[in-house]
Amino acid sequence: MEKINEDIIKLVKKFADKLPIFSDGRIDYSNAKTAIVVTVFIKFNKKILLLKRSDKVSTYRGKWNTVAGYIDEIKPVEEKIYEELKEELGIERENIKNLKLKQPFSFKDNKINRTWIINPALVELNKKPEIKLDWEHVEYKWINPRDIDSYDTVPNLKVSLKKGLM
Repeated sequence: MEKINEDIIKLVKKFADKLPIFSDGRIDYSNAKTAIVVTVFIKFNKKILLLKRSDKVSTYRGKWNTVAGYIDEIKPVEEKIYEELKEELGIERENIKNLKLKQPFSFKDNKINRTWIINPALVELNKKPEIKLDWEHVEYKWINPRDIDSYDTVPNLKVSLKKGLM
């Protein structure tokens, strides 16, 4: 996991040198043709958590996804994962039994003309949390990973899931 993290940080530094930066220091991917993201699968008792995206997000409104976010700061990806879990769901670090960062892969979504560098991760929980959705999601479901095809998901979520659970 250490090597993957180092590679991601190097890539983020390259993006930081080329793209605009928000006043708080984060990379602004708003108009970028390529963006680096983390996709975090949350697992408890052999089920994974799916989240339905709200109409307030910029892409893939109404689609099912999992916790995801831009990697827009130069810091360990694990820290970004902990932040996203807390922000989007109210899951505290103490409830995380295991965190695995998986090999990144790229995917070009021709419909929106953007390439995503997806960094899948798997988080296993100690206990089933009380989910507190933020503005990014309107609904959640714990599902068996085999049932992913039953949902209208963001592009390539099944591929991310496969890589995240390997």
